[in-house]
Amino acid sequence: MHSLSKVLKLSRFLCVLKDINELIVFKHSVFALPFIFVAMMVASKELSGSAWFGIKLFVLGLIAAVSARSFAMAFNRFADKDIDKYNPRTANRPSVDGRIGYNNMLLFIILNAMIFIISAYFINQTAFYASFPILFILASYSFFKRFSALAHLIVGLSLGLAPIAGSIAILQTTPLWVWFLCIGIIFWVAGFDSLYSLQDIEYDKKHGLCSIPSRYGWSATFTISFIFHCLTVLFWLLFVIFSKLGALSFFAVLLSAVILFFEHKIVRRDFNKIDKAFFTLNGYLGIIFFVLVFIDLVIMR
Repeated sequence: MHSLSKVLKLSRFLCVLKDINELIVFKHSVFALPFIFVAMMVASKELSGSAWFGIKLFVLGLIAAVSARSFAMAFNRFADKDIDKYNPRTANRPSVDGRIGYNNMLLFIILNAMIFIISAYFINQTAFYASFPILFILASYSFFKRFSALAHLIVGLSLGLAPIAGSIAILQTTPLWVWFLCIGIIFWVAGFDSLYSLQDIEYDKKHGLCSIPSRYGWSATFTISFIFHCLTVLFWLLFVIFSKLGALSFFAVLLSAVILFFEHKIVRRDFNKIDKAFFTLNGYLGIIFFVLVFIDLVIMR
């Protein structure tokens, strides 16, 4: 009987973890994590001549990045519950169907905000002070899409803050190169988020939600997304130039351009493959970018 009770408790715990993972889609951390560590490596190389910034900052950076993203995703689900419950694509989310209740959602949001602030405190004073406006920006997306199609750029800014935070962790300041990296990420994310929002174009129109697709239509969305991704490549080139990286980092930007090209090609040819373009290709992009910059900094120099 005692063993059965343990099994049931373990089963319930695993179900809770599964629901939390579904709530925040933990695997999508791959979008932001590579870029915070790219910034930390470049900043460390600039500061000390070595790309390795130490185990302490690695662990604290990882904790800060994961808790910030978990906060942002959970807050978005919490604020959007009234919207998501009527959308067939989102009606089965744990925040909507009751698997994660109101109080538990609120507790999860507060807990991750506290973890982020505490980890920032142990990084350095500048990071601690910056943690509060960062949390404010991360939470603002949920409200922007109620009145402005610029919401896609706010999503981009939320991920673009990752390298800014990485630079602050090492240098306690933000050189010009990290702003180029940040702006590139903003346009990268805004570009693929615009395409992803095509799934909800009719729902957004019906409920008065603002997005590039609902305001400007299918054709314009593809054009705007393409322009955003051209700007991504431009600003990442500027990042490589101003951070004085080598040939492999330039190659990373070139590969990113190729991946983004195929992303647009896939979505235009078959919109049903939007998940492949959104999750798979963009996930690979971040990882490849990180690996090539890592090799450039650590092995090639």
